[in-house]
Amino acid sequence: IQKRWRGYYIRKYIHNYYALKKYLEAISVNNEIVRNELQEYAEMKENEEKRKDLEKKEKEKKYQARKMHYLLSTEQIAGIYNSPFRKTPDPMELLLRNSKPLSHRRQQMKSPFSYELYDWPTCKRPPTFSTAQPLPPIGRQKPQGPFRDTAEVLWQRYKPLEPTLRVAASINSPLEKAREEMKKEEWRNCIHDNEFLPFSSYHKNEKYDPSIHRSGKYGQETYGIKHFREVQPKKWVTNKVSHCIF
Repeated sequence: IQKRWRGYYIRKYIHNYYALKKYLEAISVNNEIVRNELQEYAEMKENEEKRKDLEKKEKEKKYQARKMHYLLSTEQIAGIYNSPFRKTPDPMELLLRNSKPLSHRRQQMKSPFSYELYDWPTCKRPPTFSTAQPLPPIGRQKPQGPFRDTAEVLWQRYKPLEPTLRVAASINSPLEKAREEMKKEEWRNCIHDNEFLPFSSYHKNEKYDPSIHRSGKYGQETYGIKHFREVQPKKWVTNKVSHCIF
């Protein structure tokens, strides 16, 4: 009895077949509606992208027509888009007639380095050049020749130093640096027994120590002081001294 009752109760109130079937039908209908809306949205976006592409191509074609306005036909000479072998002129020829040529004025391009001139760590304010009289205004047109922009040159001149690790690091190891410091400290703190006194009377009674280069074991050498040529009479062949006669 309990088994039959539990089966009946679950089929009627918990897992109702007809309620589940109705729920699945509602889900399928809702999915169909969402799918249709998404399809309409995708078609709308595709049409919008096509319209944007057409507008972009039309704009590019108009710009090219303004840029190539010099190819327009004249009364004397026909243009390349108006061939005499064609029955009707090319659509580009009609577009050239309806468009205006581009102006020859050069637009002043802002230098990419100008906004960095005042952000340097070494230059907190704009560079000033003091002159006695104000100079005439400089033309905005770039001079002819291989000259760079003034802002770029100043940026390269005043940019901060960025050394590499090899340049910034020391060549010697910390141990070698410590040894060098100890040697300098010992040399600086060295105490001499013979104190130097800059008075002539202090060294008056001291014996002069000749230089080792000018004195020998058997006395002072005479070469360079008394003679510059060594003479050995025992080796002479005759007693007569030879002379060079020119």
